[in-house]
Amino acid sequence: MATRVTDTKDMIKGMAPVRDPETWHFCTTADRDMAERGRPHALAVFAEEEGTSLILPDEVARDLGFAVEMPMSRITLSVHSALDGVGLTAAVAGALAEALIPCNVVAAYHHDHVFVPEELAEGAMTILRDVARGAG
Repeated sequence: MATRVTDTKDMIKGMAPVRDPETWHFCTTADRDMAERGRPHALAVFAEEEGTSLILPDEVARDLGFAVEMPMSRITLSVHSALDGVGLTAAVAGALAEALIPCNVVAAYHHDHVFVPEELAEGAMTILRDVARGAG
């Protein structure tokens, strides 16, 4: 098991972004049956007051009839960032914001996952690599 990284500079330097080739969609539904049909295929599920949010692969989102107007790419930051680490999300979101690239960050136990509009993913990868190099 990789050691959790807590130092801000070390997290940024070691983030080693990797782009997932899958297309993802952030979907939402207040229909419990629809949420349960999507749940086995979801990368992540989050219960909100307004309904259930699911991050679904393109084919599943389309098959279930969800809106697919914003295809997203997932970029995994390969560093094992600690849950109590400070600054990685801010550095990533700030650098992408400067380039006018919207992002949604999902933090899991081992890694952070940055979702960006699919057509901006290559530019986001370049920026994230540059930010990591700059922290070295």
